[in-house]
Amino acid sequence: MPESAPSVPVCSPGRATPGGQPAARRVLVVDDDRRMASSMAQWLCTQGWHARAAGSPEEAIAALTRGRLDGCLLDADLPRGGSQRVVAVLRAAWPDARLVTFSTRQSAATDRLAADVTLPTPLKDAAVLAALTGARDPRGRARPRPSRGIRPAFGQSPAMRRVEAVVDRIAATAATVLLTGESGTGKSLLAREIHRRSDRTNQRFVEVACGSLSETLLESELFGHVAGAFTGATVAREGTFSRADGGTLFLDEIATASPALQVKLLRVLQEFEFEPVGGGETRQVDTRMILATHEHLEDLVAAGRFRNDLFWRINVVTIELPPLRRRREDIRLLAESCLERLQPRAKRTVTGFSAAAIDCLEAHAWPGNIRELVHAVERAVFLGSGRQISPADLPPAVLAGGAGRQRAGQSPSGTRDPENHESLRERLATPERQLILDALRRHGWRRDAAAKELGINRATLYKKAKRLGVDLASLGRPATA
Repeated sequence: MPESAPSVPVCSPGRATPGGQPAARRVLVVDDDRRMASSMAQWLCTQGWHARAAGSPEEAIAALTRGRLDGCLLDADLPRGGSQRVVAVLRAAWPDARLVTFSTRQSAATDRLAADVTLPTPLKDAAVLAALTGARDPRGRARPRPSRGIRPAFGQSPAMRRVEAVVDRIAATAATVLLTGESGTGKSLLAREIHRRSDRTNQRFVEVACGSLSETLLESELFGHVAGAFTGATVAREGTFSRADGGTLFLDEIATASPALQVKLLRVLQEFEFEPVGGGETRQVDTRMILATHEHLEDLVAAGRFRNDLFWRINVVTIELPPLRRRREDIRLLAESCLERLQPRAKRTVTGFSAAAIDCLEAHAWPGNIRELVHAVERAVFLGSGRQISPADLPPAVLAGGAGRQRAGQSPSGTRDPENHESLRERLATPERQLILDALRRHGWRRDAAAKELGINRATLYKKAKRLGVDLASLGRPATA
């Protein structure tokens, strides 16, 4: 196969096996030795698999979006973290697919892939088939089937591996958990992950945003109320503690709870009982509590704004989620995982991020953390037009984040960027595109009026729009608007 050939199917789903049975299982072979990948895929076709080959992580990630996948045979030694990127997207898109890796050596990086089986090279045909079908083979090291862990959603940095190690130890216990960290670091997602890994996973997970409700409404939301308890309470209402009985209750922004509510929370945590608002009947509950805050509770305790006894009661197991700027090695994986989830809604094919776009993402400080990154990728997917996300598709704030390094002619890793002049042009294109779109919106998508406001003629507007990837023909239609 030519070195530049793209990843293509090498057999059809209906091809028969040697035993005459139609092939239904789908497998992707990923190896930077493209000829080896193609040869292995062709051989798997003769064994009843519908196989395709990919010669790079980018090709593999694109192939993962094209349909169901039952297995993946992956080179664990792809350069520049390529194997980890493929696994992150694979687990997010096809969590039940069997992952078989092969490597010339055993290393910590190979172990982190959490494959079902890792095979030594050179590969043996029987070992490959046994590994893909789930059988144990003495030449391969079979590992337990990994759960749908937090890594695709959170990253694989050392900081997040430490978080996952704590989650593994406490998820199945009844311990109260306090999640801390800046806004947008994924505390709600982690709370759901703890619930999913616990023995309460088949029961309810109930989330309450404490900061979004007044004191009266929050008390009613948590404990419920009887009819006539207050104006407007015409019927009795069950609270979230009752709804989460047997399951998990997640209280976000617990630092906003009033002193009176803190007393009631302390009682529930200690005695597992409460009374509904306006009622006298004591109710018992079995609810696992997870709480979260972006504030420093120790400072609030010292200031008299948070009860000391409640703090020590909820501070049983504390997990701090680090901000994204302190784990930049996760940014690419998180962005690609987000892109994978958005792909079905994109209405176009987006194969990934350009190298310049990745540089911009990794250089930005991300004050909004994962939430800001998700919004940046969403904007790029829905406003962009190319097959790859480029810097021009990213928000201006993200582009400005790496401007200091870019002006110095360096990439975020500190190496000289030979294409820095192109990055500057792409950064300037973003505000120019936004000015054009804003003018069009103000004038009801009329090109002549928008061009007049911008001080250019209509022909120039069309030329600029084409260069910036703005499809004037589609703008103003109901779906686009």
